[in-house]
Order: sequence, then structure tokens, then C-alpha cells
Amino acid sequence: MATAPQPQLPLFYNDLMPLNSRDHAKWSTKPIDSAEWLKKQHAIPITVDEFVQCQRDFPIVFSSGDNPLPLALMGLNEGVNTFVNDKGKIDDPIYLPAYIRRYPFMLAKLTPEGEDLSLCFDPTSGSVGEFDDGLVLFDDDGKATENTQNILQFCEHFEAAGQRTKAFIDELKKHELLMDGEIAISQNDDPDKPFVYRGFQMVNQEKLQDVRGDTLREWNKSGLLVLIHAHIISLDLMRSIFARQVAQGTAPTPAAGA
Repeated sequence: MATAPQPQLPLFYNDLMPLNSRDHAKWSTKPIDSAEWLKKQHAIPITVDEFVQCQRDFPIVFSSGDNPLPLALMGLNEGVNTFVNDKGKIDDPIYLPAYIRRYPFMLAKLTPEGEDLSLCFDPTSGSVGEFDDGLVLFDDDGKATENTQNILQFCEHFEAAGQRTKAFIDELKKHELLMDGEIAISQNDDPDKPFVYRGFQMVNQEKLQDVRGDTLREWNKSGLLVLIHAHIISLDLMRSIFARQVAQGTAPTPAAGA
């Protein structure tokens, strides 16, 4: 079976294979019972469509570098996800980012020089294959079932949201609103030795206060201002996530400050 070009696979994905009725005529999908691949992931990409939902559960930050991405933090340290237990289960009633719900499917180019996107999946996920039960992907005539159409539609919506996210980031960069982030979190038993977290970007609130006139009115009209405020408000949850790590025994030691 052919595979899609994989110069660098996205987060979670071990392989990518184009879905087609010839090779996968008898294949089905079934729910993922255990998200083992999520246990060690502390930062999950999100789109602007999700900011309002995400800010209720996770801090929203931006990755470092020239091409920042918005991230929902499910943990503050590498390899720590405070919402996924040792069995790969999510116990809390939280919003699950679309990037997670999309897996193991995604839209990808079949050739590096091509522009068209095809529905692909990770064959190592364990949730797509020839199962005795599950939801079939193609009917007896080789046509995509409603299940497949729903998967495709979800992935298409995700790509469209990705374009809106890029436009949002471009606007922040245009007005130089992103700055290197730093959050210091102290524990009650040792307030003089806070844990300092860096390595991310956040909106510079001082520069935001200087935005005036037509720009501010346009942002208010387009909803961009709501997104910025959702990000800013969500940063208070950094301390909540840290408290979860302390309770779970996954917080860093004072000598290993972040």
C-alpha cells in the first residue's frame, strides 16, 4: 500500500497512508479505547475556533519561533499530561481539542509538489483496520460511507480552521503583539524559590493597550479581540495545571527548575 510523503510527521502520527476503496474496501473504524500516544504530550495544537472552549480548561500559549502556533497546555513540563491517567484514559470532563479528536485521520498532500489534499490515516493507531465490528469505511460498491464522509468533513473543517488560525497569528505578528513568555509559580512551603516557566510566547498586554482607532474597532467586529482576551484569561490556569502536577507527583523538583 502506498504511503503519503513524510518528511516530518505531525504530532501523534507514526505513519500516514492514503485511504482508498481498493486497499481498504473491508476496513472499518472503531473507538480508541486508550490514548497511550497522548499520555506524554503536554502541549496540544489548537485552532482559533477553539479558544473560547479551551480557555475554560487549559492555558493557551503560543509556540516559540518565527511561525508560532497556539497550544493548549495539558501539563507544564515535557512528558507530563495532567489529564491522562496511566491507562491512557481521560478522567475529567474537559474539552478535547479537535487535533486530538481528528487522530488517526488527517488531510495530507500525496506528492510534495501537489496542492490537493487527500484523506489519510495512521495505520499504527489500532482504530482503523479489518475488524469484525466497527463502522465500515466503504460500502459494497466502493463508495464512501456516511462514516467516511463525516471523517472527511471533520478534517476539512479542521483545515479551514487552520487557515483562520494563520490569519489570526499573522495579525498578531503584524502588530508585534507576541513576546517571550515567562510565568513564575511559587509553592506555599517555599515562596522564595518559584518555578519559572519559559519557552513560549504570549500577547504583550502593554502593547495591546496601545492599539487604537480603526484597528481596534475591526478586531472587535471580527472577533479577534475575543480571541486575544480568551488567551490572556486562560493564562491564570497555569497555576491550576501546576497544582495538578503537584497533586500527581509530576511537578519538577526545586533543583530542576523549568
